[in-house]
Amino acid sequence: MDADGGAPHIGGMARLGTWIDPRPEGIYVPAADAWIDPSQLKPRALVTHGHADHARGGHGAVLATAETLAIMDCRYGEQNGQAIGYGESIRLGDVDVSFVPAGHVLGSAQIVLEHKGERVVVSGDYKRRPDPTCTPFEPVPCDIFVTEATFGLPVFRHPDTGGEMDRLLEALHANPDRCVLVGAYALGKAQRVIMELRGRGHHDPIYIHGALQRLCDLYVEHGVELGELRPATGLKAAELKGSIVVAPPSALNDRWSRRLPDPITAMASGWMRVRQRARQKNVELPLIISDHCDWAELTETIAEIAPAEVWVTHGREEALVRWCELAGIRARPLHMVGYEDEAE
Repeated sequence: MDADGGAPHIGGMARLGTWIDPRPEGIYVPAADAWIDPSQLKPRALVTHGHADHARGGHGAVLATAETLAIMDCRYGEQNGQAIGYGESIRLGDVDVSFVPAGHVLGSAQIVLEHKGERVVVSGDYKRRPDPTCTPFEPVPCDIFVTEATFGLPVFRHPDTGGEMDRLLEALHANPDRCVLVGAYALGKAQRVIMELRGRGHHDPIYIHGALQRLCDLYVEHGVELGELRPATGLKAAELKGSIVVAPPSALNDRWSRRLPDPITAMASGWMRVRQRARQKNVELPLIISDHCDWAELTETIAEIAPAEVWVTHGREEALVRWCELAGIRARPLHMVGYEDEAE
């Protein structure tokens, strides 16, 4: 890094990040003897957030934020974990490691690695939009920015989140004899939808599928006030008229949903931009609400951070690598495996 904290100018022959070893199953840092978000069990894992494609249970040791460890404990049973707070720095071998907010879900973090006078930031999954359930993304100047590219194509432009929530509420109010059934992933998206509704003045009880209960309780335990939530199971259809029901996407078209009062089927996902995906899932009300950056946010983030190099872990890698090259930034795809598009 330059003395002023910006990325240094790199000549044509210079190589950065020789101490980082990206492999298909994760990023290995030999000088720290640690892996970042490995898809296979390892002796020591640094975990960016609690989604199952980044956080696997059973590593020898796990370093993550307290919230991510709580999520992993909830999902996999107690882990051999060490909690690292935002902004806290620890020394692993010859590497200084710190965690800074990623804005993706509760407890999500970018992992900052400093070694040999270089700074590498591994973003994990992240977004730049406000989210009432988690700490916002913090840009960190660095030499190498290791980024995701889930929505790394110019076609992906997420609309205003408030406008999408207004569409949901309009559908609810226009159909008092029906309910709105919202498909939302159990970690992060479900809680965000609930909090966005509260922020727009919807303070009625919200009914939830049983599969969401533990993680909703965990969010409340960590200070995210979700308001009154009630189990949707065991109620008569008439009791749910005029209500919002939140369930995992897998429940939208299964037997569980058939007992609801003529539900308006909605789904909250960045993938609802793709009409074919909405049709495949029989979604009547697609809500384009993503916990990842869209194309503009990805490229604006790279421009803001101004790294000398960009490494792209997964997603639409080729398009983002090409954009970087046209912007005069060295870039390479890492072709990581095991990261899922659907659980966004």
